Amino acid sequence: MLRRLYDWTMAQAESPYALWVLAGVAFIESSVFPIPPDVLMIPMVLAAPRRAWLIALVATVSSVLGGILGYGIGYFFYESLGQPILESLGKADKMAAFNAKFNDVGFWAVLIAGITPFPYKVITIMSGWTAMPLGTFIVTSIVARSLRFFVVAGLLRAFGTPVRAFIEKYLGLVFTAFVIVLIGGFVLLKYI
Repeated sequence: MLRRLYDWTMAQAESPYALWVLAGVAFIESSVFPIPPDVLMIPMVLAAPRRAWLIALVATVSSVLGGILGYGIGYFFYESLGQPILESLGKADKMAAFNAKFNDVGFWAVLIAGITPFPYKVITIMSGWTAMPLGTFIVTSIVARSLRFFVVAGLLRAFGTPVRAFIEKYLGLVFTAFVIVLIGGFVLLKYI
């Protein structure tokens, strides 16, 4: 089933409605869909490099809006389902402590998930579940998703087809290494 979903997504890149499909995929990927919008975005940018920035903008805006839906899922379903279950098990206090810890590093969690291959939808839902401040969530999502989609679009626009294999295979790893170096730098500065 996942292969059919992937094939369908790839076929949409050639559709006259490709931008709308990209917007839909980016939106639902941020909360429930298993296929990342990059799969659709890459062939779209390769087919029309002059539209790279528009394609990245559509992916970014739609992904952030979908992230807000994911936040809402975590926020509203936790209140109605998760919290009563935890209270009945005597774990509500532990959840409150977890929420505080997550929200202390929430900016970084959203940033890292928004840039790296880690499923962004997990963090969008968890951000709502822990009641992270919505403003922090939205701003961080905009920064992270812009970085991810505009870097991919820029690389494809500048280098074309040869960079496609690199992006599909290594870009997530490069972003992950960048985040590790960034966090390592902050930790180093804090303790020096």
